Formats: sequence, structure tokens, C-alpha cells
Amino acid sequence: MAASNVRPHLVFADAQGQILDDPELLMLCRRGEEWSLPRPEELMPLPEESELFLLPGRHAVGLNPETGEAEELDELAVAAFAAPAHTLSAHPVYVTDPEAPMLPLFAYGAVGFWNGRFYICAARVDDDPRQVFRGISKRKIANEAERLIAGYPENRLIQHLMHNCVLRYDCPAARNFCLGRYEAPLPTSHACNARCIGCISQQDPESKICTTPQDRMTFVPTVDEVTEVMRLHASRETERPVFSFGQGCEGEPLTQASLLIESVRRFRAEGGRGTINLNSNASLPDAVAALGDAGLTSLRVSMNSARAEVYNRYYRPRGYSFDDVRRSIEEARRRGVHVALNLLFFPGYTDTQNEADALIELIRTTGVKLIQLRNLNIDPEYYPQIMEGIEFGPCLGLKNFRKRIRRMCPWIEFGYFNPWLGDKADLTGVPMPGEAQQEDFRELLEGKSDLENE
Repeated sequence: MAASNVRPHLVFADAQGQILDDPELLMLCRRGEEWSLPRPEELMPLPEESELFLLPGRHAVGLNPETGEAEELDELAVAAFAAPAHTLSAHPVYVTDPEAPMLPLFAYGAVGFWNGRFYICAARVDDDPRQVFRGISKRKIANEAERLIAGYPENRLIQHLMHNCVLRYDCPAARNFCLGRYEAPLPTSHACNARCIGCISQQDPESKICTTPQDRMTFVPTVDEVTEVMRLHASRETERPVFSFGQGCEGEPLTQASLLIESVRRFRAEGGRGTINLNSNASLPDAVAALGDAGLTSLRVSMNSARAEVYNRYYRPRGYSFDDVRRSIEEARRRGVHVALNLLFFPGYTDTQNEADALIELIRTTGVKLIQLRNLNIDPEYYPQIMEGIEFGPCLGLKNFRKRIRRMCPWIEFGYFNPWLGDKADLTGVPMPGEAQQEDFRELLEGKSDLENE
């Protein structure tokens, strides 16, 4: 059925927690402060391996098509947590009780029901199946984890990945390492030089966010432990191995720069093949440069915005600035390192005119190759509070946001996962830092189409 013919009804939860739809009210969605019907092009069936959440202290709201008015129900609102590789384009609409608790650190998508199935406002941005575990039993994963635990009793990193990440948290990256496929996580640091509002492994004592989805690792592995994990993964994933420093269960890996540099150097000196990736806040340019010289393949830079004011409100950096982030990208690119942005996407804020223009300027002047559109895990009403007073401009929507960036940066790619690039990325056609001059960018920006023609 064409998306233009889909008119999802409001979804809510009754007192027993049963999820129902209201046949009289239509689904509404939220982008920033705006409530509206979903755009036809952003509706898609709820992907497999997604989840539905009940939202405590929040009343479902739908649109009465007869009156054109929004109506609040006594029942609870419901949200969707989309499966990996999908980026949400809108949040659910609800009315929050004054005493409602802060929502945990997940991404909350607008969801409705039509013709026997759930629909969400989202887009699939990556076709890679690496975090699809359909057909793989939990028993098989647990058995593999126990085998690795028994086989490597002295390697604390393997013990951490199996005991904590696989058997406790069901971490997709750790499960893939456990199964010997795709990407191996390499957490190394328990410290961080940022205080991200939505940090999923550690919060300040005064934080309004009471709980985190996981606990941070408590030790620093040795070079021997890290390289043993890399060799083990390379021996099992022989076609497209990816090794990634920087995971959700740790702080900032660059705070252990010497460990990372020596691990990469040793693995490469032993003939180690594959894509070595760093997921990072890119706060230490000299360390990034040294890693590039040692054999790093790719750098994924985490950010919520290419504007320093917006970035600082969320990341709250300690001892570095957004200028350091930009310089790290430049240092990496000068060494042939593939650079991706891990863009934490929040509908109604990230996909606005001011954010898009700043992002385009960063991409064009530093040579970013890929944007990974990751959902920002945070209470949908908390992020706007953090950003209060900052001007974002008109909302383009996810589709037009991507179109605008691709139009002005034709080499850019969108995705969700860290790509396999071999040992060294092919960056043909991607400008080096400084090649796309600021003046060229301004001319393009001034000549861009009106928003309605995007």
C-alpha cells in the first residue's frame, strides 16, 4: 500500500499495559515543539526487532479528524524504539503530568496503527544486516560466550565483553564478536573528558537522569589483551573484519591514547589486516594524528551539532573545544583516514536550517565522507530544555535534511554502522581539508533553493 494512503490511528496503553489503537483518533507526531500529522514519505512499517515502550506519567494525544483538534486521553502514551539502522524522524505526542519521571536514555519514536500493523516515523539509513540476530538463538550466543570465557581466563577484556556486554547487556557489538562476525568492540577507557548529558554509562551525581542503561568498565586493558582480541577476531571473521575502539561501556578512548597507538602499531606490525576504527569525541588532535600514523583506518566523530554553542550544551567538554574536534578531523584526513560523523539525531532540532548549514560547512572544509545518523537517546522533552535560547531555524524534516547535505556535498554518504574499508580507505573524490574553500561554500549557500523546493 502506498504511504500516501496510510493514515495510522493513535496508539495507547490501558491500565493493564495492553497496547491498543483508537479507531477514531489519528496518530500525531512531534518535531521539536511542533505537533502535526506524519508526512506520508516518513511512514514505514515498524521494523523487526524494534520495541514498544509505555511512557509513564504521559497521556496519549491524537487528532480528531472531524474537528481538527488534538484530544488527550487518560491512557498512557506509547513510543517505538526502532531497530538498528533506522533513524527516527519524529517523536510521539503526549501530555506530561507534573510529577512524571524523566524517561530513561532511549530513543522514542512516534508510532501508530493502520490496517493490522504498526507504523513509525523513520527511515532506514543502512542496509548492513550486522545487528540483525534473527535465526540466532540466545542459547547459541550464550554457549559461545561461555566458550570464550573458559578459553581466555587471563584476558580481562574478553572476560568483560562476555560477562558484562554479552551475558548481562545483550550488546549487539559484543554478540557479534562472540559469534566471530562483522565488528569487534575494543573498550579501553574508564575515564572521559566530556560530561555528555545523555551519557549511557555514567552520570554526574547532580544529573536529572537517574539511571543509565549500562555501567562503565572499571579497568584499563593492556596492549597484550587488546591485540589478543584483535587477532582472535581476525582469525574468525576472515573476510571483512572491523575493530572498533570506543564503545558505550567506556569513557573516551583517546584518554588512553598511548595504549591505542601501541595496540594499532603492534597489530599492523604483525601483519594484521582489516579496518581499525576509532569511535571518539575527537578531542585530542595530536593523539588522532599519531593513531593515523600507526595504521588507523577510520575515525567516527561523535557530535550532536556542528555549531559550538549547541555542541557545548550537550557534551560539556573538559579541557578541549569544538575547534579541537575540527582539527582532529583535519589531522585524520591528512593521513588518509576515513572520517565519519556519528551525528546524534534529534527530530525538530538536528534537521533544521541552521544545523544543516553548519554541518555542510564542516563537511566541505574538512573532508568528511560519511554521516552516521544515530538516534539521540534522551527524554524528548529534556533536550529542548537544554537547548533553550538557541535559534535553530525552520525544520526541514529528515528527508530534506539529507537532500540538502547531499546536494552541497555530493561525495557524502549516509549510514548507521562503521563500514568495512579494508586496511586503507579509498577517498577518491573527497576533498582534503582546505580544498573546498569557504568562499565556494558561501556561494552555494546563497544560491540554494527555497525550503519548499528542497
